[in-house]
Amino acid sequence: MSELACYPFAVGHGQEGVCLEIELGSRRILLDCGLAHLAPLEAARDRIETADFLFCSHAHGDHARGILDFHRRFPQVPIFASEATAQLLPLNWIDRNEPISHHLCQALPWHTPIQLTDDLTIQLWPAGHLPGAAGALLTYAAPQRPYSLFYSGDFFISNSRLVDGLPLESLRGLKPDVLIIEGSEGTTRHPHRRQQENQLAATINSLIQEGRSVLLPVPTLGLGQELIMLLRSHHQFTGKDITVWVDPTVALGCDLYLDLLPHLPSSVQNFARHQPLFWDERIFPRIRRLPTEDPFDRPEPCILIGHREADLSRYCLASQHPWTVLLPESFASDLAVTALSAPEAEGSLTLNWLQALAPALESGQLQLETYLLTIHSDRVGTTQLIHNLRPQHVVFIHGQPTQLADLAGLEELQTRYQLHLPSAGKRVDFPIGDRFLQPAAPDPVFEGEITQVDDSVLLLLPETLTADPRWRRLIDTGLIQARWQGEDLLIKGLSQRELLRAVDTEERLGAQANCHHCRHLREGRCRHPGSPLYGMRVSPEGYCTAFEERPDAPSEDEASA
Repeated sequence: MSELACYPFAVGHGQEGVCLEIELGSRRILLDCGLAHLAPLEAARDRIETADFLFCSHAHGDHARGILDFHRRFPQVPIFASEATAQLLPLNWIDRNEPISHHLCQALPWHTPIQLTDDLTIQLWPAGHLPGAAGALLTYAAPQRPYSLFYSGDFFISNSRLVDGLPLESLRGLKPDVLIIEGSEGTTRHPHRRQQENQLAATINSLIQEGRSVLLPVPTLGLGQELIMLLRSHHQFTGKDITVWVDPTVALGCDLYLDLLPHLPSSVQNFARHQPLFWDERIFPRIRRLPTEDPFDRPEPCILIGHREADLSRYCLASQHPWTVLLPESFASDLAVTALSAPEAEGSLTLNWLQALAPALESGQLQLETYLLTIHSDRVGTTQLIHNLRPQHVVFIHGQPTQLADLAGLEELQTRYQLHLPSAGKRVDFPIGDRFLQPAAPDPVFEGEITQVDDSVLLLLPETLTADPRWRRLIDTGLIQARWQGEDLLIKGLSQRELLRAVDTEERLGAQANCHHCRHLREGRCRHPGSPLYGMRVSPEGYCTAFEERPDAPSEDEASA
């Protein structure tokens, strides 16, 4: 029997949610409960009712929708989460006409190891993705050695408008025995988050200028609030006479975010000191709650952010303006997969209200488009987290099976870790080698931004890049060389030696045309602003096209003599 094992009740394929049972020595822990129905847990009642606790990574339904029912069926099992997640959880049950306790689970602090039993501790780190989303390190003190497991939950390394990204630096070198990590984006590479926001803002602004109203269907938590904050603070919308309407369900999420203000990034807290975070009639664009009984026939184009499971078709049909429905690319993809695989399955992902808009789509009164605004890490972020944690076993969950298989097929992972692709109902053991020799982590990957400026290109890279000793060699002259290699652009620095070799011999001004005889050589350094060697210490035999002869330099005949 292995000291570490996992029994998945659901692994997040498609829309099934996530619910995992973990065995750490003699301890049994549940990770998330995104089950729509608890039949799998009831079938294992003898194990579940003796579990040490359930940990909820964040408040999205695919990780938390079953927690209220779990609490009622297994009240003796403690439930833990971050403080913000504990406050957001009730939004998963707003459609139930019953009182819901806001103290359903116990809140844990960030970063501090908490001793839950005499041999088991848990430590939380912010995971990005959603306010309160947490990754958790579980450590079991076995007699022979400690065993550890890190569960990422849903995570996002980049900063978004309302959530700081996962702090990769603070996780470096944890070296858990097992890492359970989401792979929602597979091996896809996304543009930088700010580029995505700029593109979406430009799209919405262009549609409004064309006289079209814009409908953005969103879940209760996360994306809707991010979109409101983007529209409130992006330069393309600040000060513009536009109204953004928010439907009641998404507005409930906004109200809870206001209660979580101390948990939001400092930039958001500063913003809230000067103007309301969401509801504002004074400063453009206006943010308003959508009236429930309003026919919504507005004389000017507007933006409507609505709950995707509500019937949003009536707003489009009642308006005199043409509409564009913008769907997130990932959601549109999930819709297509659900429609093709199990269109009638209970709980399947559908937007039935779109069917009522079919005539408007055919006439052109309604357009359907997609946009990219990610809250999950792509291939770069996923592999970065793995390489920084450096586990022995890596378990991929939460994503389409093909996407997870693509991740597991990466050579940079196969050569360093033991990889697993679990499926629901099949136990996975993690044999731990006491002398596991792990290869060195690969070179880190740095995310940056690239912008075209007039007739040149500006490349922005993070300052952490300069910590590598190779940086000095790259910036030896301050010049780089770029060339295509397939679809990739390779960049290398040009050294002084390579620069000097690059000067065509026909451009030399004779045997005496070298740095030693140049009027701009002072104290061994080039002082000509137009020279590629400007400011550098140069070799006497060096030369460049900025050469100007020193008045007392020998002639070509004298030099050859």
